[in-house]
Amino acid sequence: MYLILLQYIRPVAAIEHYMAAHNAFLEKQYREGKFIISGRRKPRTGAIILCRAGSRREVEAILAEDPLDKFQLAVYDIIEFEPNTFEMADISS
Repeated sequence: MYLILLQYIRPVAAIEHYMAAHNAFLEKQYREGKFIISGRRKPRTGAIILCRAGSRREVEAILAEDPLDKFQLAVYDIIEFEPNTFEMADISS
């Protein structure tokens, strides 16, 4: 399992221009079962994604499809972890 910390490196106005394409990327990853949860950081400086993948290389290949990566609008910190305890009853805020 991987926690991805996405950090914008351009102004939010530039990010907004690509947000529809980024959302389509997210939807594809959810359909393929790779992304489990995602959301914007507060304040709006990026996002957090929980990803199911077999290797870091696979995560990097997935992220290379993100328009925010393709157009150099964000950088990613990829953290691998092994989940052993979790509760999914109600994760909404």
